[in-house]
Amino acid sequence: MALSPSASYKSHYQQFTPPFEIPKSWQWVNITEVTSKITDGTHHSPENKPIGDFLYITAKNIKYDGIKKDSATYVNSNVHTEIYSRCNPEYGDILYIKDGATAGVVAINDLKVPFSLLSSVALIKPLGILNRYLYYFLRSDFSNSSIKKSMKGVGITRITLRQIEEWNIPVPPYAEQERIVKILDNYFSILSYLEWNIDTLQESIHNAKSKILDLAMQGKLVPQDPADEPAADMLRRINPEAKIITDNPHYPQLPDNWVLVPLEDITEYEQPQPYIVQDTFYSDTYTIPVLTAGKSFILGYTNEDFGVYENVPAIIFDDFTTDSKLVEFHFKVKSSAMKIIQVKRGLSIEYVAMFMSTTRLIGETHKRYWISEYSKILIPIPPLEEQNRIVEKVNSIYCELDKIISALSE
Repeated sequence: MALSPSASYKSHYQQFTPPFEIPKSWQWVNITEVTSKITDGTHHSPENKPIGDFLYITAKNIKYDGIKKDSATYVNSNVHTEIYSRCNPEYGDILYIKDGATAGVVAINDLKVPFSLLSSVALIKPLGILNRYLYYFLRSDFSNSSIKKSMKGVGITRITLRQIEEWNIPVPPYAEQERIVKILDNYFSILSYLEWNIDTLQESIHNAKSKILDLAMQGKLVPQDPADEPAADMLRRINPEAKIITDNPHYPQLPDNWVLVPLEDITEYEQPQPYIVQDTFYSDTYTIPVLTAGKSFILGYTNEDFGVYENVPAIIFDDFTTDSKLVEFHFKVKSSAMKIIQVKRGLSIEYVAMFMSTTRLIGETHKRYWISEYSKILIPIPPLEEQNRIVEKVNSIYCELDKIISALSE
């Protein structure tokens, strides 16, 4: 049986223009018609600590799949009694973030213990409507777009209780609500499973990239060509003083014509001080990238056209973390905590960069690594022609793997 607006709501309902057509057995109702209470938590900022008597739930704990207690704090009994008398959240109630960057996120209370609530979260107690149906409606694109239209002012992310009380909801008969919820639960379960598998697949692709590099550095990715100039001959020509090693227990199956040599014998480094950016006000309208060797890589863009490193390609090396990146465009750097590495002419800098990307030193002390340890690491060197074949093959495989990752994120 469809719900009908009560006498107290008829005046408002008669003025309401439905945004879309609904089945005849459905009814547009005001949210106050299908709830027993709409309120929020405390408007004060009570003392809360990592340990206490009662959970203190704020917007950061509200997620679509429930309440997360990982980062929750606690309040004492006196504070809780004051807050709980205002909103008394119960199992199955709906919690809706109404303030801040995550405004619009909604959850069903899945905690069976009492807790205190902050005012940034609205408490909605369903009455005469299935709580999961109301939850899904509040998650819908229609609901979110309507909410955004109700926000006043530019950049304001706040929804008032009065605005919530003005929301209108299309409500089907109860049995149909149950069927809708069952279908949506099933779909969201499938989506969660797919998301988990996507994360797992992306991790597998990342591991595959590492494995590909391992194979490349062992001479197992591309075939050897006996006609290639032996690496030892090549290195003696490039650096007659290079400490060439052809037999090492760490590389028992090193291919013929490959050698091992310390990184310092095939590279040269430069300190970054001449290229450090002076003004850290960055803008996307500027053209010179400011780099770090860490995950962020490009920190921003500067308009400083002096002290720009132009001898590219080059490898930037974080002297503390031993992260490295191959750079093929002009740049400036953020700090002195790196080295700028060049590879001696006659070797593939792309090949050396690949080796360095797979080789990190992680110590317990905060120290610089290049001169004392990292440059002493032995790198397996194949003939130059094979270096180029390895780089081409790795890039080709990576391109295909990146296409898969891109497709997964669409």
